[in-house]
Amino acid sequence: MRIAFVNPPFKFTISRASRWVEKTKSGTIYYPIFLCYAAGVAEKNGHEIFLIDAIARNLDFDMTIALIDNFKPDILVCESSTPSIKSDVSFIERYKNDNPRVKTVLVGTHPSALPDETMKMSKAIDFIAKHEYDYTIVDLAKVLDGLKRPSQVDGLVWREGDKITSNKNREMIKNLDDIPMVSEIYKRFLRIEDYRYSLAMHPMIQVLSSRGCPNMCTFCLYPQVLMGRAFRPRSAEDFVKELAWIYKNLKVKEIFIEDDTFTVDKARVMRICDLITQYDMKLNWSCNARADIPYDVLVKMKEAGCRMVIVGYESGNQGILNTIKKGITIQMAEDFTADAKRAGLKIFGCFMIGLPGETKETIEETFTFAKRLRPDMVFFQQAVPFPGTEFYNWCKMNKYITAKDWDEWLDKNGQLDCIVSYPDLTKEEICKLKDRLMIRYYTSPKHIAHTIKHNMSASEMKRLGKAGTDYLKYLIKRRTK
Repeated sequence: MRIAFVNPPFKFTISRASRWVEKTKSGTIYYPIFLCYAAGVAEKNGHEIFLIDAIARNLDFDMTIALIDNFKPDILVCESSTPSIKSDVSFIERYKNDNPRVKTVLVGTHPSALPDETMKMSKAIDFIAKHEYDYTIVDLAKVLDGLKRPSQVDGLVWREGDKITSNKNREMIKNLDDIPMVSEIYKRFLRIEDYRYSLAMHPMIQVLSSRGCPNMCTFCLYPQVLMGRAFRPRSAEDFVKELAWIYKNLKVKEIFIEDDTFTVDKARVMRICDLITQYDMKLNWSCNARADIPYDVLVKMKEAGCRMVIVGYESGNQGILNTIKKGITIQMAEDFTADAKRAGLKIFGCFMIGLPGETKETIEETFTFAKRLRPDMVFFQQAVPFPGTEFYNWCKMNKYITAKDWDEWLDKNGQLDCIVSYPDLTKEEICKLKDRLMIRYYTSPKHIAHTIKHNMSASEMKRLGKAGTDYLKYLIKRRTK
């Protein structure tokens, strides 16, 4: 079976594989990481694969379709997201119109959260592979080969005439060591230099050491919609084997560990760090972390090449943290931050405004909290209720979502718009406040002096200069909106 995996074109440079699907203010573009993992699994199971990232290569509908046609697939797998869903369905319709024999599959966060609604958008969508879809695609190929019936494929949504059937969810993959290295797929099908993360040195690469997150944050997209709450790690040995392959075969300056929370299992983190040291690899890497890491683990991470930890502080108000089930206290965050700095790690602090219970006063509490912590980089962003999350259900039930159409999730510049409005805190106020907080933080003389002092290397200054320039362009566009 010939299977094409496609990150379809869109009018903005968004990252569908990101938790924050928009044209970023700082020029970030993610690898299509989940498509690439699924492509590797399909190939391992005997299928011929083709993968194209139309976003990274700046391709339009016609150019992308021409490349797919050259491959002549039997199955077309397209990733989708909430802000791009209408465009993604249009792309499938365009392709299906000229290639009616090809079976089309939508995957990703939005189809997983709203499978029936998505299927009803167009009869050009033959299937949806919900949630973690690597092996769902493999089983679908067996259906088309006549070896299975659609009803036997867990995780599959399918149509029979006008009837739409959503099969039971697929059991999450337990042994991630069986999945091929995503970095090999990257090397064969993608251009490494096309991808950028504002906090990482360029060029960089994104990999997963685990799937799933046991933490209960109500707003977080992947654990609720894609990968589940169960933490499923690769063995330390298997993961470090891939790091060694990257070190030998790819010219990247930084590896970003894209796990929801890399630091869930502290003993495993220590084992990975020990193996990196034993391999004598001079790596730079960063990861998504949580403000609960002991000092000795942070020191070990630094010794093994960790440069930066990305931490979701979210709010400086404990009541809001409790409401969103963060499971972190203000004191824990302060202790962790002090320890991370003492260990020599850089910190990217993520703060979110507009969560349940937010007021102008609690927003100011969050800003004061951020100033007290003083991360090397910060991100103040409005809370966005993505479908499939507890936050979305709460906002919808209380009629706080202002967007009437999926196209309204992005503004005219391709950024996620403020689409939540409360009786005492309007979306207009949230939008203005998030930009003001960013400006206040980054123009603080204390922060400027700290940045210069701790980023004297040429590579760091280049990275910060690029991110700063891109964000300044974003602010100018918003002022002229």
